[in-house]
Amino acid sequence: MLSCHPTIDILTEYAAGSLPLAHSLGVSVHLDQCPHCRDQVRRLNNIGAELFSEHSAEVRPDHMASLKSKVMASLVNHEETQAAVDDNTAFQHIPRSLRRWIPQGFNDLNWMPLTPSFKLATLSNESGGAQIALSRVKPGARLPNHTHTGNEITVVLKGAFSDDEGLYREGDFICRDHNHKHQPRVTKDAECICLIILDSPIEFTGWFTRLLNPIMRYFHPNSAAT
Repeated sequence: MLSCHPTIDILTEYAAGSLPLAHSLGVSVHLDQCPHCRDQVRRLNNIGAELFSEHSAEVRPDHMASLKSKVMASLVNHEETQAAVDDNTAFQHIPRSLRRWIPQGFNDLNWMPLTPSFKLATLSNESGGAQIALSRVKPGARLPNHTHTGNEITVVLKGAFSDDEGLYREGDFICRDHNHKHQPRVTKDAECICLIILDSPIEFTGWFTRLLNPIMRYFHPNSAAT
């Protein structure tokens, strides 16, 4: 049973298509693993469909037919692509929304070691936008103390970790902002891999780990944070 979910405001923006793309990816990865939030989004989509139908009479029939044809073609292409990736065992334990980003599985990513127990693999560095990455931490390890210079979304993909606010398991969706300072610790039974979406770089606050801050800023695409 998941304990951490996106807020209703985030789900509403996601359903409306107004959430930034990087944040939408985080929500999609959570939805892959959370029936409760999928139901919430379905309800929000139904409300949107009702509002749309109220104005559909103003739309020309030929435009509606063209729109319907494009949507149906898109759905068919998606189903064919999804059937192909579902047959690939390299995607085992990777949520569907991430499989295009991780074509050969976790182990074949370009992992950058930051400490003896903590690695980072960047998936996307869109210029001026959010950083999309994976973190990989050894069993029982504690991440360095850090704070956030902007919003951070974390979705647990494998294993579990805890901090002062709780325990987070596979599928949990956690939001942090600049007011949060914490030191996550991975449970001892397994390594922990998380999807992280950073609007701005994290700031390590320890005496020695502060030396990593220039590296985190260097690899973050948001030029305003560098």
